Amino acid sequence: MIRSKSFIPTLKEAPNDAVTISHQLMLRSGMIRQLSAGVYSFLPLGWKSTKKVIEIIRQEMDRIGAQEFFLPSLNPIEIWDETGRNKNFGDDMMRVTDRKGRLYALAPTHEEIICHLARSEVRSWRDLPQIWYQIQTKYRDEPRPRSGLLRVRQFLMKDSYSLGLTEDDLDQSYLAHREAYKKIFERCGIDYFIVGASSGLMGGSQSEEFMAVSSAGEDRIVRCPTSNYAANIEIAKSIPPKVTDEPSVEEIYEIPTPTQRTIEEVSAFLGIPQYRCIKTLVYDTESGKTIVALLRGDDDLVEAKLQSAVGEPIKATDPEQVPKLFHGADVGFLGPLKIDLPIYADLRLQNATNMVSGANKNGYHIGGIDVGRQFQPSKFVDLREVRAGELSIDTHSPLEIVTAIELGHIFKLGTKYSVSMGATVLNQDGKEVPIIMGSYGIGVGRILVAAIEQNHDEVGIQWNNILAPYIATIIPVHPSDTEINQIAFSLYNKLKEKNIETVLDDRDVRAGVKFKDADLIGYPFSVIIGEKAKSEDKIELKVRKDGSRLMLSSGELVCFLESLTNNVI
Repeated sequence: MIRSKSFIPTLKEAPNDAVTISHQLMLRSGMIRQLSAGVYSFLPLGWKSTKKVIEIIRQEMDRIGAQEFFLPSLNPIEIWDETGRNKNFGDDMMRVTDRKGRLYALAPTHEEIICHLARSEVRSWRDLPQIWYQIQTKYRDEPRPRSGLLRVRQFLMKDSYSLGLTEDDLDQSYLAHREAYKKIFERCGIDYFIVGASSGLMGGSQSEEFMAVSSAGEDRIVRCPTSNYAANIEIAKSIPPKVTDEPSVEEIYEIPTPTQRTIEEVSAFLGIPQYRCIKTLVYDTESGKTIVALLRGDDDLVEAKLQSAVGEPIKATDPEQVPKLFHGADVGFLGPLKIDLPIYADLRLQNATNMVSGANKNGYHIGGIDVGRQFQPSKFVDLREVRAGELSIDTHSPLEIVTAIELGHIFKLGTKYSVSMGATVLNQDGKEVPIIMGSYGIGVGRILVAAIEQNHDEVGIQWNNILAPYIATIIPVHPSDTEINQIAFSLYNKLKEKNIETVLDDRDVRAGVKFKDADLIGYPFSVIIGEKAKSEDKIELKVRKDGSRLMLSSGELVCFLESLTNNVI
């Protein structure tokens, strides 16, 4: 590529709203431009690196026998109604109406469309197992788009789906994807790790996430430095700190708390530790039930854990509706006594004695509560959020919490979708059975983000040889020198013949400008053509990653770069 004829709009400074390193560098290096909040145009450099990611993904998916599809992003809403996810996705799903008033979804994922195809075309156990995949644009009405390509409204995703007859089929497809993902991220040069995860709205029996540690990440991961334990904070477990409750008392008693509503206010007012207070939270389920979650006052609820325990989507109850369920009491004075609602209590509350909770009466709390004596929870379940420093359940070592970028997520869906949509086949006995499914996603843009977050310095990106849009740039230091220019163009043509992706920076600007752009964009190698190229056939090669320099003849340089290129894919 000839630089003077190319579109690479570099910037000296990033816009003020670009706060993550990857967002700043992708804008400054001319990879992307924002069209609107959460919507980006990929410019030539950005798209070139993106295509390299896509090719790696495609190769590894093809290697496990997956077949590539291209499914419509515009989906009739009725298909999403069949699984209930039109409602479950809520405002996160983008919807459009055509001129006839028919409603469509802009697909955030494609489980429903895969099921629609399967129930129409897959008839017999002989047609299974199958793995279908696509690399397609997805849509999500992200309420707070930010961090460049991390939280967006339009994004590229590789999504694949396994269809099987048995649980063994699902296990094999799941493991095949797990190994393929490991190869994809390793080939892309990403430092990643695998964690247990919540299945969320996707559902299913098991899921794992592939994460890249980064300060730009929005996922919090709990991991043990002395074992392989790692889990998203949404499902993470620990050995919580021990507490000592006060001995039981004969009778519960009312405590006037006219202005004390929060755990912090009540515990300070009574002079007791927060863990002796009961935190009472109220939620509505998708099916219309109201439930109560209880924790010790020093713990925070993980809604994903509660949702998993309940078995359906949940949302916080409207505070204005709460008094109708709690004898007229407002939020801040709620408790578990004398209410006719299902109660999910955190495990730390088992056998707790002499606790304090809201009295279900404005301006009052109740003391002397023993869990299991004055009330019996419907279920004890792990609901609390793990904290850094708590002990791991395997090695009893202190846990750490890191932020990370989610690169991919694999799910064992089971029959959640096939049952609701009637995607069945005849088994060997002629019996109609639901297809057993898995779902597996990779965020294409997130791989680029992680690569930049993990490989940059104060002046720009440090691409590896795999994802770099071009492996080298040729910089003639004196563009007005005819002989230097001739050497530069001759070398460029030799590299081009060898299919070595190279940029010839022929711009009539100072060499310092070219050097700065080369470092910003992050070409792995800069080929510097100076006076020694004329007199001694010596060309300077600068390695972007570590700043080291070599002096090579033109022939040696071509051989060196060719050897690297041959090992790229």
